[in-house]
Amino acid sequence: MPASAIAAGVRDPAKDAARAIGEKGVELRIADYSRPETLASAFAGVERLLLISGSELGERTAQHRNVIKAAKDAGVRLIAYTSILHANTSPLFLAAEHRETELALKESGVPFVLLRNGWYTEVYTWRLPLALKQGELIGAAGDGRISSAARADYARAAAAVLASGDHAGRIYELAGDTSFTLTDFAAAVSEISGNAIDYRNMDAEEFRAAALAAGVPDIFAKILTDTDAGVAQGALFDDGGDLARLIGPTTPYRDTLVQFFGT
Repeated sequence: MPASAIAAGVRDPAKDAARAIGEKGVELRIADYSRPETLASAFAGVERLLLISGSELGERTAQHRNVIKAAKDAGVRLIAYTSILHANTSPLFLAAEHRETELALKESGVPFVLLRNGWYTEVYTWRLPLALKQGELIGAAGDGRISSAARADYARAAAAVLASGDHAGRIYELAGDTSFTLTDFAAAVSEISGNAIDYRNMDAEEFRAAALAAGVPDIFAKILTDTDAGVAQGALFDDGGDLARLIGPTTPYRDTLVQFFGT
């Protein structure tokens, strides 16, 4: 599909990320989930819409409902929504708004496909600067396994679904081909970076207190703690292979680490 056939909804076309998309030939349209008046023109002529979940916790359900209504009014024929892995059963705090959005899609009558994304490996590389400084990776995930994939893998899956085939009504549980524990992850970091770190498991409250002490904002400390507790229960493990069936082999977490360290 040529770039000229794609429109991207952005809040600010002057932002570097938006400008980079525009430079590829993609049409930029103002689309703010919190401003429904921007959505009608943004969705004009759109046949397939990728609804990327918002980042403003507590506001996402209302924002997503704005998008779904506008898409229906505009005659969009398919909405692909980036949900969360096993949203219907996930114990994660983050899953609640995804479940509400999935319900809103079902109620809308617009054909839809659910892209239930697992964790990005980059979520863990984000934690590495502090871990390397402290000489240990801390968490509360126990021996829970994480089937992460690279951000680019999930983007490719979304593109594959939108660009071809009839995916309406499908639910894709998207996760990496291989899984790891945080102990495995710390060992790989040590090997690839040459800086030895261990994984130290804590109980949830101890981990939350440590994150706050390190300067992590309260809401993010809550998410980190809740996510690790969910990992311990298997919330981010999946071996169904949906992602690989869409895009081919997924990016090994070690490859993401090699890229992170530039080795």
